Amino acid sequence: MRHWLKTQRGFLLFLLCFGFFRTAIADWNPIPSASMRPTLLEGDVVFVNRLAYDFKLPLSDVILAPLGEPRRGEVVTFSAPRTGTRLIKRVMGLPGEEIALRGGRLFINGQAADYSFGARLEEPLGAGRSLPALRLHEQIPGAVPHQVQYLQGVAGAPRDFGPVRVPEGHFFMLGDNRDNSEDSRFIGSVPRERLIGRAERVLVSADILGHWLPRPERFGQALR
Repeated sequence: MRHWLKTQRGFLLFLLCFGFFRTAIADWNPIPSASMRPTLLEGDVVFVNRLAYDFKLPLSDVILAPLGEPRRGEVVTFSAPRTGTRLIKRVMGLPGEEIALRGGRLFINGQAADYSFGARLEEPLGAGRSLPALRLHEQIPGAVPHQVQYLQGVAGAPRDFGPVRVPEGHFFMLGDNRDNSEDSRFIGSVPRERLIGRAERVLVSADILGHWLPRPERFGQALR
């Protein structure tokens, strides 16, 4: 055993450094679903900055030092409150705010978001199937404008919701694909300690609905 440890110490040191890097500094997150379309596509792999909000004890979720606070509109990864499943959504409600949706329009503290037309298109579902989709530019005070998507002919996530008050120390998350996202409308507000990091850009991307062909135009694309 001692001989094995001596001969493998370089590899073990690499594993230790790799684990420290992935659990304390930076990580990557594959996108398996359409809940963040059009911002993120199935087959994207995004870079996650784990130091955006906290420095945590490596290989754990123990916060050693807070480093920043999430801002509205940021795309974040987090562990779902009840199941622990890793999810990626957009921060839309901050602690203490009142959040509601009326016919798909987002209201924050009674103030409605502004929307402008983006595009009408067919949203691919795989196996040659698609659904009509409407994309809009959503503008909310304090957040960078971003696109959201609504599907037609599907009974998905509720377009009418709330109002609810975001508890202190929690954040309200929404997917950009508003009719196809398991977000805070289902799982509730997310405690701050459940946040993993801020997703900042697409590292690589492959079209998993189209024979895994690479999408080089998405490589390195910053998220907004």
